[in-house]
Amino acid sequence: MSPEVGPDAPRRYWIERLGCAKNDVDADKVEGTLLADGLVAASGPDDADLVVVNTCAFIETARQESIETILALAEARQGGAELVVTGCMAARYGDELRAALPEVDAVLGFEAPVAPSRRRIPVTAAPLPAIDLLNLPRPRSPRPWAYVKVAEGCDRACGFCAIPSFRGPQRSRSIESILDEVHALDVREVVLVAQDLAAYGRDQGVGERSIVPLVRAVGERVDRVRLLYLYPSDLTDGLIDVICESGVPYFDLSLQHVSRPLLRRMRRWGDGERFAARIADIRRREPDAAFRSNFIVGYPGETEADHDALLAFVEEAQLDWCGFFAFSPEDGTYAVGLDGTVGVALIEERLAELRELQDGVTAARRDALIGADVEVLVDEAGVGRTFREAPEIDGVVEVPESLEVGELHRVRVTDAAGPDLSAVAIEGGV
Repeated sequence: MSPEVGPDAPRRYWIERLGCAKNDVDADKVEGTLLADGLVAASGPDDADLVVVNTCAFIETARQESIETILALAEARQGGAELVVTGCMAARYGDELRAALPEVDAVLGFEAPVAPSRRRIPVTAAPLPAIDLLNLPRPRSPRPWAYVKVAEGCDRACGFCAIPSFRGPQRSRSIESILDEVHALDVREVVLVAQDLAAYGRDQGVGERSIVPLVRAVGERVDRVRLLYLYPSDLTDGLIDVICESGVPYFDLSLQHVSRPLLRRMRRWGDGERFAARIADIRRREPDAAFRSNFIVGYPGETEADHDALLAFVEEAQLDWCGFFAFSPEDGTYAVGLDGTVGVALIEERLAELRELQDGVTAARRDALIGADVEVLVDEAGVGRTFREAPEIDGVVEVPESLEVGELHRVRVTDAAGPDLSAVAIEGGV
């Protein structure tokens, strides 16, 4: 319990963060508004006067997790504490949530401040002033790395994705505002994120893609700059070169599948042959490049031949990291009206087959690093990452706890266990 109590004590807040890296940045921006309004962080949700749940609505499992979290925090909060729901689910299903969850004091979209005053105005009582989370300041990062969102929304119309319907069309920040945020965060590694990162700078067909100069500018200010969520058709030679030159040759490619007919049904570009050729080209330029991708399993119309093609690609491509997700029908998307529904049992079977295959690929690629000398950024005592591991989603490197947190160290890999490595310090390896 906070030692400061009484009527004049500052209100305490707790933010429960759900969803992707982009949502996490939004939570940071919300936290910045709370701090600016005079609130202080609580030690937990049961110690807070204001509990905020930043929800995710990307797929059904994420929505279910959001609902379960809201209900659990409604039970756990202290008497008199307010419970506010924000984030993607609040923006997409605000009216439904207000009707279905009487436990919640307010459901707020992206433009309503969570705590505009010491005594918050109920959302139904008066209009609240609009805010722009994308360009708000945020607190300094407590970790030696941080996500930085460079754009909001998306101009694409992928058949499975509802994000443009509630996040809106793409709008990019200025390079200057991004660099100001990078400076304020004071970290060693910046992870750039957006719904369509490679399209940064070109909004609704207007403007020039500016991701290459942005990466160069950020790279001049931090030790590491990493890019997440790259659409494969926008992976130009210039972008490949600047990523390789950055010292973090890590390519997170949003492929989704490799069957050309199925990708067209997804309203997406490419096929397995084009993807494999691009990956091979990158490896010719940078043999140590690391790759991540995600794939949808069970999209309407996915045949056994499509599934076999994906299995063959996973085996051939030897990507370091892969995520496989069951198709989730989303209201208002093109995919909802398609025929060729794939049964749940068959989807689970295909997922298991793909995950088993990729687990073996990942383990083999990690085993191949045993004996190598690598540079790690120590995120916390005993835990570091090389350029091959993005924070929170990939494996880690277990290092001696004596290595200083927030610093780069040279270490030697001694063992591998699935996605994770173990390493020892090299004398003079800072």
